[in-house]
Order: sequence, then structure tokens, then C-alpha cells
Amino acid sequence: MKNIRPIDFAESIVIWTKTKLTEKQFLLLSSVLVGLSVGLAAIVLKTFAHYIFLAATYKEFESFQYVFVLLPVLGIFLTILSVKFVLKGKLEKGLSHLHYAIASRSSEVPKEQMYAQILTSSLTVGFGGSAGLEAPIVITGAAFGSNYSLTYGLSSKERTLLLACGVAAGIGAAFNAPIAGVLFALEVLLVDISISAFTPLIISAATGALISKIILKDDILLSFQLQQPFNYNNVPFYIFLGILAGIISVYHSRMFIKVEGIFSKSHRSKLFNLAIGGTILAALILIFPSLFGEGYQSIKMLSTQHPENLLNNSLFRQYSSNDWVVLAFVGILIFLKSIATAITLGSGGNGGNFAPSLFVGSYLGFFVSKSFALLNISNLPTSNFAIVGMAGILSGLYHAPLTAIFLIAEITGGYTLMIPLMIVSSISYVISKYFESFSMDTKKFGESGMVFTHDRDHNILATIRTTKLVETNFQEIKVSQHLRDIVELISKSERNIFPVTDASRKLLGVIMLDNIKDVVFKTEVYDTLTVLKLMSPPPSIVSSTEAMDVVMKKFEETGAWYLPVIDKGKYIGFISKSSVFSSYRKKLKDTTMV
Repeated sequence: MKNIRPIDFAESIVIWTKTKLTEKQFLLLSSVLVGLSVGLAAIVLKTFAHYIFLAATYKEFESFQYVFVLLPVLGIFLTILSVKFVLKGKLEKGLSHLHYAIASRSSEVPKEQMYAQILTSSLTVGFGGSAGLEAPIVITGAAFGSNYSLTYGLSSKERTLLLACGVAAGIGAAFNAPIAGVLFALEVLLVDISISAFTPLIISAATGALISKIILKDDILLSFQLQQPFNYNNVPFYIFLGILAGIISVYHSRMFIKVEGIFSKSHRSKLFNLAIGGTILAALILIFPSLFGEGYQSIKMLSTQHPENLLNNSLFRQYSSNDWVVLAFVGILIFLKSIATAITLGSGGNGGNFAPSLFVGSYLGFFVSKSFALLNISNLPTSNFAIVGMAGILSGLYHAPLTAIFLIAEITGGYTLMIPLMIVSSISYVISKYFESFSMDTKKFGESGMVFTHDRDHNILATIRTTKLVETNFQEIKVSQHLRDIVELISKSERNIFPVTDASRKLLGVIMLDNIKDVVFKTEVYDTLTVLKLMSPPPSIVSSTEAMDVVMKKFEETGAWYLPVIDKGKYIGFISKSSVFSSYRKKLKDTTMV
């Protein structure tokens, strides 16, 4: 008997089980298996990165403090090597690719993403790169859910749902926060589901969080214990914090995109970008050691009211007892974190902005509360403001206020701060949304119409490609022809519209049957009336690359039922409103989860 690999044996059991269960029962079982797999993957990633971090910052090497600034550069260099030689260049960074996968690839995420994110982000962040692990965990979870569905032949609707299950399980496992995991999948990926389809998300998130709770140690997870109660007299200050959080969110988003764009648009080699970016990053970490790694250790320092420890190993450590110096140190870091993260990712590293958003939020909350205290305006609870500030920035950056509220509530072990969390998160979201229509991770694809928004019609139209609906069986007419030629074409054609083109297939106009009915029976002008005199400009012209919501707007504005389509300046056919409606109805049916 041949040796059977454990993975093949496990797959055979799942396949056998599928034959014994109904579709809904198998979907629920699948949500458990996806949640378990993603939870274990998150544990591997968090643990791997944690122990690389511990090894890199081993206490016996403290005398080599200045060597630490080079560790992030080493991590990014190892990441670049891993992408080139292990992954063969196949690595998709950022959550925007998940939106694109849902919109354009029927929720198919490349199989390599099941391990690529774990390998690369652990090297980048573990060696001190100024980024987070949560976005890679989310992408890994999505890849597990998507490829599980492909392996067992599930439909595109079920694949999208299990992709979201993987995302929910990833966040649930990363923070031991299952409710936040479910809300993140719904708010950020915007999966349109019914109540019955909601159940698998809950199961996956709970499974991921449970396995994380059992295996991961508290020093790896980000968790807090509230030390001060909520005082309603501080509500005005929380409102002020919410306003600042919204403004800082916009700054962080724009600065990150701008700095990372400098690297992504560079035509230099990756090693050159690493040399430039690594030098700047090393200098920043030398001056501000808190930029080293995820930054969760410094967040805990602020929440436990020991901000002076932030200056340890920095060039300003002799001023750690000076509250104003500490406050200035914290304030500067609020604006530098986005730059450090952008350099880390832009120069070749892999990670996300989830942890940086929490970092900036905690620093902002501390800065606001401590400022009022030092100015003798009010003695605010700095730990509470540091915790609530995290929700404000997370809400503003990801446009996900519910996720922000419940994530912080869950990782603090209670709902004592629910009111200030709601105030700060909602205000930050409104301000950020006013200035930025898309969240930071979706802005690039969002502005091109390639990702989902809160508008369901737009979501569905974004999945329909114009070129797929072009009809080409229209009889073309040359500008030099006469009415006789048109009449002959009419007798052979089932269409009532004819494109007029030149020798290079450039569209010159259209002949519409309704417009020539008064002359079509006048045989005496058959050879005198030319196409040039009879043709008219089209109501509008559609480009083959235009998004479908733009095409539909043209249909609405012109009242036309057919519009000509141009590709690289040449006529290729017509698109009809009826074909768009038919495709829309089919997509609506396929994407509605019941």
C-alpha cells in the first residue's frame, strides 16, 4: 500500500463528508475548517515574527545599540530575496487586491498568498520594519478561504463568503477579537450577505479567536486592562480627540500614499530603493526607537502610563523625566509613523497599516490628554485617551467605525469605554470620509472604479467589463456610399443602426433607420443622396476601457439604447442597454448570498 500524505488523507475525508451533508451543512463545516486553518496560520505568523524580534533585540546585544537600526534594512533585504527566489516575484501587497479579486476574479486569490504573506511579513516586521502583521494575516485568511472553495468545487458566491470567513478569522485570531473580525469582513470587504449567510462568518471568527486564545501568549497579543473609569465630564475632550483623529487619518493616508508612490514609481533597481529607503529608515529609528517593529510595546507603555520609557535607548534618554520633552517626542512620532511605514513597504518590505494606525491613535490620544494636563486645563485619563485614540485612527483610515469600536472594546476586556469609542470613531470616520472618498488601502483601485463601495449598484457594475458586452454584428457603411447601398443593407440586416467608418475603421458617424424613413422610399434620390449627408453624430461614444457605471451614465444622459464602442481610436461594435441589464441581473443573482 502506498504511503498517503496527511494532506491528501485530510482532503479525502472532507470530500467524503461533502457527499454526506447538505450544501448548507457543508458550508458551516467549511467555515470551521477555514477558521481553524487561518487561526493556525495567524499563530505561526505572529509567533514567527515575535521570536525573530526577540532574537534581534536579545538583551546580551544591548551594547550594540546602533546595530539595531540596521536590522530593519536586513529584514527588508531578506524579504526582497524571498520574493525573488522563493516566490518567483509573486506577491500581492495591500488589501486593495482582495477588493479587486472579489470584483474582477470571482474571489479567486492566488494560492501563493497562503504562505507568501507569512514568509515575507514576518521577515520585514520581525527584524523591526515599521509596519504591521494584520493586513498580511487578512490576505492569508482570504487566500485560505478562496482556495479551499476552489479545491472543493464551491460556487463563486460560496467562495466569496469563505474568503470573508478567512478574513474574519484572521482578525479574530490576531487580536482575540471575533466580533471585530466579523465586522471588519463586512465593513472593509463589503460582502453583501443575508442573515443566514452571516452565521459562517461568526463561526469562522470565533474558531480563529479560540485557537489563538488557547495557543498564543499574552505578550504576543495586543491586550490591555482598563485602569480608569469613564467620566462623562470628559465628553468634550473626546469630541476634540475625534476631530483630530479624523484630520490625522487623512494626513496619514495621503502621506503614506505619497511616500510609497515615490518608491513604486521609481525606475531604479530594488536594491537601490532599499539603499535609499533603508538609510532613511535607519536614521529615523536611531532618533526614534519606537518606530522599530509593530510598536505594540510602546502602545502598552502609553496605556500603562509609563511614557518616559519611550525615550529609553534614544538620543533623548537623558530628558526622559521632562514631561514636555516626552510630549514633543510623542507628537513628532504621530507624523513620522506614516513615513516610516511607507518607506518600509515602498523599499521592498511587506506588511500593513493596521498596527501603524493603532500606534498613531494611541500616541495621539496620549498627546491630547497629556497636553491638557500640562497646561493645567484638565487632568484627563491618559490611558483611556490612548486606548480610544486607537479606535479613532483605525476608523478614519479604514472607514470602518464599527470594527474600530468593537476591536478596542474586545482587546480591553470590556465595554466600559463604549461611549467615548463611539464618539471618537464616528467623528473621525465622518471627517475622513469627507476628505477621502476611499479608505487608504482601497484608494488606488477605488479611483479607477475597480473596487467595491457602499453603493451596491456600483459594486455589481464594477464587475461587468465593457469589452465583454460589445456586439459586433452591425453592418458598416463607408462615407462614400449612397442611399441605394443603405437600402440594400437594411433589407439584409436585422439592425436599425449602421456605423459609418473610413478605411482605417475610424467612426465618422451613424445612420439610424428612424432618421431616414422619409427618404428611404424615394427611389429617385437613391444615387444622389450620399451617406455623408444622411449620417449623424452618435449620441455618445463609449471607450472599451470605461467602467460600466460611466457607460450607464451615458445611456441615461442620452436616452439611447445603443452606443458605439471605440478601442484605441477604432470602431469595434456597439453596446446595448439591454445587454447591460441582463448582465446586471445575472451578477445580482450570483452575488446575493442566501
